[in-house]
Amino acid sequence: MYTGLLHSHRLVVILFLLLYVIKLGLLLLNREEALAKLTRYTRIPEMVLSVLFLLTGGIMLTQIAQITPLLLVKIGAVLASIPLAVIGFRKKNKLLGALSVLLILGAYGMAEANKIGVNQEPLTGIETDPAAADYDQGTHGLAIYARNCAVCHGADGTAGGSGAKNLQVSTLSDADIMSLLMEGKNSMPAYAKVLNEAERKAVLTYVKTLRKQ
Repeated sequence: MYTGLLHSHRLVVILFLLLYVIKLGLLLLNREEALAKLTRYTRIPEMVLSVLFLLTGGIMLTQIAQITPLLLVKIGAVLASIPLAVIGFRKKNKLLGALSVLLILGAYGMAEANKIGVNQEPLTGIETDPAAADYDQGTHGLAIYARNCAVCHGADGTAGGSGAKNLQVSTLSDADIMSLLMEGKNSMPAYAKVLNEAERKAVLTYVKTLRKQ
């Protein structure tokens, strides 16, 4: 459900943003007649987009794995942008209109930057060098999983936060798991630049131990 909401929310945000960018362009170009005409024809679609924007975002908020400070700032920007846009375009106020669009753009950027689980804090208390005599790949994988993955997947792989898949029933091949770790998918971030090859292999080894036999 979360993945479907995520894609729907992104589509609504893009359409909403596009409409407001067009309105702002007309306002800045002093095309007041064209702006009034556009506003008249898009009044109902704009109301629908606004409701869908807030509704899909609100539902996703109840399913997200972690509320971060950046996410709270993004929500604040969205809530501020809508009344500013209404007032700005209704009163032909260029400053308020521009500010509302900038807030929406900023909120979109913050949403893309708010990747849960991207943590590169050094691991302590375990051996992380595969060449070391006491290195254990499973222990290394567990530590990385606890640091980066458990926030969404849960300690046992079944939490399902932010649309995370149930790892206990996963049937993905090793190659598919490595591809997901490298490239990410939906709300899962890409770890190609976060984890090195040895770390990705350690995670692969550990997540396979979560599967039900």
